[in-house]
Amino acid sequence: MKICVFCSSSNAVNNVYFDAADKLGLLIARNKHTLVYGGANVGLMEHVAKTVSQNKARIVGIIPQKIYDKVLASSLPDEMIVTPTMDMRKRKMRDLSDAFIALPGGFGTLEEILEVITLKQLDYHHKPIVFINTNNFYGHLIQQFEHSYSELFAKEHYRKIYTVVNTPEEAMDYINNYKHQQSDVNKWFIVPEK
Repeated sequence: MKICVFCSSSNAVNNVYFDAADKLGLLIARNKHTLVYGGANVGLMEHVAKTVSQNKARIVGIIPQKIYDKVLASSLPDEMIVTPTMDMRKRKMRDLSDAFIALPGGFGTLEEILEVITLKQLDYHHKPIVFINTNNFYGHLIQQFEHSYSELFAKEHYRKIYTVVNTPEEAMDYINNYKHQQSDVNKWFIVPEK
């Protein structure tokens, strides 16, 4: 299975986040999965790739030309794909992957994971999506999701699109046992008549 990991490119974060990245990398490798990730040599991205590499599993890095030109490409991937744009990078990551995991990260990580949630909501894919809520990093975001449900900006059924776990072990367990449940729920609350 090809598992896409969205995560931080910051080297300044607390060690608890690097520890979670290490654990996830080890589990990806032990389960004989392939890591698909952003291909950069910084932050949690490089950390998770390093652990996967040390444990002899395959890595595919996907990096946009603009970031590649800043000498930020990792040397760890078995295959490095350089895309012309960030949008093409995200599309390639989505197309290649069988599952998505969000470790803690900044605006880029949030954009990536929210995009795959939206695409699943609109029935463009049926792949598992997991937030690893290390150190309650995603606590406020999950509260915002709950606010969207209570204010009817989103249907409560869409809680089933993703899952939130506390550890890499729980994330891997969810993905390894994932079975898509077909839904006939209409995204829209009220559809105008023609």
